[in-house]
Amino acid sequence: MAAGAPHGAGGQVRDPGGLRASLAGLTTRGRSFLAAGAAAAACAYVLGQGQLLRVGLLLVVLPLICVVALHRTRHRVTASRRLAPPRAPAGGEARVQLRLDNVSRVPTGLLMLQDRVPYVLGPRPRFVLDRVEAGGRREVSYRVRSDLRGRYPLGPLQLRLTDPFGLVELTRSFTAYDTLTVVPRTQPLPAVRMTGEAGGYGDGSRRSLALAGDDDVIPRTYRRGDDLRRVHWRSTARYGELMVRREEQPQRTRATVLLDTRDVAYEGAGPDSAFEWAVSAAASTLLHVLEQGFSVRLLTDTGDSVPGEGGGGFSSGGTETAEAAGLMMDTLAVVGHSDGSGLGRACDAVRSGGAALASSGGDGLLIAFFGDLDAEQTEMAARMRQRSAAAVAFVLDSATWTGAPSRAEERLRRLRDAGWTALAVPPGAAFAELWRQAGNAPLGPETSGGRG
Repeated sequence: MAAGAPHGAGGQVRDPGGLRASLAGLTTRGRSFLAAGAAAAACAYVLGQGQLLRVGLLLVVLPLICVVALHRTRHRVTASRRLAPPRAPAGGEARVQLRLDNVSRVPTGLLMLQDRVPYVLGPRPRFVLDRVEAGGRREVSYRVRSDLRGRYPLGPLQLRLTDPFGLVELTRSFTAYDTLTVVPRTQPLPAVRMTGEAGGYGDGSRRSLALAGDDDVIPRTYRRGDDLRRVHWRSTARYGELMVRREEQPQRTRATVLLDTRDVAYEGAGPDSAFEWAVSAAASTLLHVLEQGFSVRLLTDTGDSVPGEGGGGFSSGGTETAEAAGLMMDTLAVVGHSDGSGLGRACDAVRSGGAALASSGGDGLLIAFFGDLDAEQTEMAARMRQRSAAAVAFVLDSATWTGAPSRAEERLRRLRDAGWTALAVPPGAAFAELWRQAGNAPLGPETSGGRG
């Protein structure tokens, strides 16, 4: 293996090239030695000075010897990278820990490490390792921070070797890299009961089970360890063997978080823009309703649903809930503006999901974050409310976020008439306070009817 050719964890090392490529590693000092040596040799030839010729040959040969020696030096090192945490909130820090192992039988010389990071995460970290003994290990770490959400590659790690005279510097690069996901900022939300909302393992679900009656219970054969209080005597007499009631599985109330990503609905850019506020609020809502025991999906104006349609578009329970939360946060980390101008596809997705809920007797909670709404899109949003047990809309009027008078009051009134709990979002508003206001909103006759 060529000098210092490192192996990335699970990756392949880049081809360092031949001796000619190593010559390109001559430093300014090394090139100066070559130039001085060539000049001394030329002067010695013209002036007939043998001693000066020896000096010139020494100046030329020394860098070349360093190139060959460094090129033929055989070190075997491996490296790994660990992120803590792998998902960092915008504005928060993540620690990156690098581990370098010398797996060869000879110690290394001076090593310089440099990890490639995007400029938004800060300057490229550089470390100098004086010597790593055979079989030895070194660990270094650095911190990265970004105010912008997104997915950022870390690596590949670069390893620089140099000779004792500083005449040659060779760079070897690992092929493996990791990805840091910067998710939107989130904030804890107060536990409030949304208007018309059923509980996380909702009352509506329990009522549907109670209406089935004892005669409709589907029993199963008694198994050792079953509670005898669950014995179903009527079925036991019918089948001639001991039968017990099945465990009733509570149905998780479903919640849909709708994020309006239309480019025409927002003005401005940057961490303090209206769109970034909506993304951050949607992330806070998703985590909150998941903690409350809801089965949740993230929906955008394009009609795309996260999780995918494999599970009906909603998260399940147990470990799948954590996986769905991670998937939705990863989606929000990279979500951008859509080219669409309407909410038609989102309306179809909401109403089709509501129809499925209605057929199963479930309740649904709809929480939407809208940008600018014209009259047509307001009517589209009003129709989304029809199949939801409760619907809350946070409307971000671009006019107020750019310092102009609000244009959304009429739109808010129409949404409230359709049964929405609709709130305007002023610039820089604290979402936790708006969430509390939404939970304390009065229940009007239109809202209680649940129809637009």
